[in-house]
Amino acid sequence: MRAALALAFAILLGGANPAATQGVAITFDDLPAHAELPPGETRLGVVARIVGALADAGAPPTYGFVNGATAAEPAQAEALRLWRAAGHPVGNHTYSHRRLDDLAAFEDEVARNEPVLAELGGEWRWFRYPYLEEGATPGLRAGARQLLNTRGYRIASVTLDFSDWAWNAPYARCAAKGDMAAIAKLEASWIAAADASLVRARALSRQLHGREIPLVLLMHVGAFDGRMLPRLLALYRDRGVRLVTLEAAMADPFYRADRDAAASPHPATLEDAARSRGILPPPKTWDLAALEKVCAP
Repeated sequence: MRAALALAFAILLGGANPAATQGVAITFDDLPAHAELPPGETRLGVVARIVGALADAGAPPTYGFVNGATAAEPAQAEALRLWRAAGHPVGNHTYSHRRLDDLAAFEDEVARNEPVLAELGGEWRWFRYPYLEEGATPGLRAGARQLLNTRGYRIASVTLDFSDWAWNAPYARCAAKGDMAAIAKLEASWIAAADASLVRARALSRQLHGREIPLVLLMHVGAFDGRMLPRLLALYRDRGVRLVTLEAAMADPFYRADRDAAASPHPATLEDAARSRGILPPPKTWDLAALEKVCAP
C-alpha cells in the first residue's frame, strides 16, 4: 500500500514538470493497413499523413512493423513503399498477425514475412509480437525467443501505450454518420489518454529506477492516428519529449533482454517490472469500453 501511494504521488508530481527531457521512440504497428477506414479515406492517405507529421516534427527514422499479408493489394503496397521512401525503416510483425500459440506456425509466420521486408530494403530485423502476446506458457515464450535470436532479431519493447488502436473504429463510425461533435469528443479523449500515459510511464520509471528511462511508444497506422499525430507530437514537445530512434531508446540497460532476444521471465514493460518488486501499477485512466458505444448502430 505504501508503495502504491508513493507511486500515485509521483504521478501527480510528474504532470507538473513538463520541462524534463524525456526520450521517446515512436513505433507503428500493422503497416500498411490497420482498422476500418472512414468514407473517402485510403491507406495511402493515412500513411502520407503520418509520414508528413513525422517530417514536420523533425522525427528521426521511425520503425513501422509490417504484416505482409496486407501488402498484397497494390494500393496497400503503395502505402508501404511511401513509408520507405520517406526514410522510415520496417520490422517484422509476422505475415498475418497471428497469435503465438504454436512454435512451428510462429516460425512460418516470421519467415513468410521476411521476403516482403527484404524487398523493401534497409535494416529490418526488429520484431514486434502481434497483440504483444509472447506465448501463454513458459515453453512457448522461451521457444519463440530462441527462434528470434537464431534468426538474428531484436524484440521491439513497448513501455508507452495508450491503446491508440481503440479510437479508430469509433472514428470511422462517426465519420460515416457525419457526427462532428462526437469526433471532437474522440479527439479530446485520445489526447487526454496520450498525456496520461506519458505521465504514468514517467512516474513508474522514476519510482523503479530513480530516473526516466527512454520510452518506446506503440501506435498503429489507423486513420484516427493519422488525424491526431500532429497534435500528439505538439503535446510531446510541450511535455519536454525528445524523439529518438528505436535503437537509441533500446540501448538503455532496461531493455537488454528484448534487445538480445534473450531468455526473460516476463516482457520488458514498466508494469511487469513494478509487479516484480511488489509495486501495484496505477490503473489506466482512459476508458476503452466507453469507445465501443460511440456512434454505435
